[in-house]
Amino acid sequence: MQKVSERAHHRKSVVLSSGGVDSTTVMAIAKAEGYEIYSLSFRYGQRHSVEVAAAEKVAAFFGAMKHLVLDIDLRIMGASALTDEIEVPKGRDERSMNTGIPVTYVPARNTIFLSYALAWAEVLGASDIFIGVNAVDYSGYPDCRPEYIAAFEEMANLATKAGVEGKTRIRIRTPVIHMTKAEIIGRGIALGVDYGMTHSCYDPAADGKACGLCDSCLLRKRGFREAGIEDPAQYMG
Repeated sequence: MQKVSERAHHRKSVVLSSGGVDSTTVMAIAKAEGYEIYSLSFRYGQRHSVEVAAAEKVAAFFGAMKHLVLDIDLRIMGASALTDEIEVPKGRDERSMNTGIPVTYVPARNTIFLSYALAWAEVLGASDIFIGVNAVDYSGYPDCRPEYIAAFEEMANLATKAGVEGKTRIRIRTPVIHMTKAEIIGRGIALGVDYGMTHSCYDPAADGKACGLCDSCLLRKRGFREAGIEDPAQYMG
C-alpha cells in the first residue's frame, strides 16, 4: 500500500468523475495518496446516462465523502456528437483519431467542469482538484493538454477568494496526463480498481452495452490489450 504523505493526510480533494477508465484511475490515485474524495459528475445533455450511473458506482467503491451530480444542459448549444444530432465516428484508425479535433469534442467542456470543481473546492476548503485528462491517448481534445491545465490553474488562483487571500493554493492534479491507456490500466489494477464498474463508450446501446467501435471504445480495448488484461466491458454483438 502506498505510503500516505503528510500533506495529503485528511486533506479534501474534488475529483471529476465520468465513470471511465482515466477518471476512475485518478480517483484511485487520490485515495491512495490519502485524500478525502468529493466526487463530481455531470448530466450535461450527453446522449446517454450510463456514464453517470458508472460514476455513482465508482464513488461508492472508493468511499467518497459525497458524490455530487450537477445538471447543465449543453444540448442547447449543440455542436458536438455527444450533445447534438451528429453521428459518432466509428471504426477510425489510429492515424484518423490523431488528426484534427473530432466531432465528439464538446465545446469548452473541461473548462466548464473545472470551473464547477473550483467553486466546490473553495467551498470545501480543498486545495486539490483531480481530473483524468490525458495528452497521449486523448483523441485530439485541446482541453486535455498540459499547457491548458497550467493556464487554468493559474487562473484559478487569481479568481478565488482563497487564492487571493493566500489561504489555499489550488492545484489541478493530472496524474495520468502523460500515461498511455495501458499504463493507466496497469496503475489502476495495482491500486485495486475494478474496471468492470467503468464505462467508456460514446454511443452505447439502450441496455448500456458499449458499441465497441467509437474512438473511446477503440482506445479502451487497445489499452486493455496492451496491458495484457481482459477488458470487463460488455460490448454489442
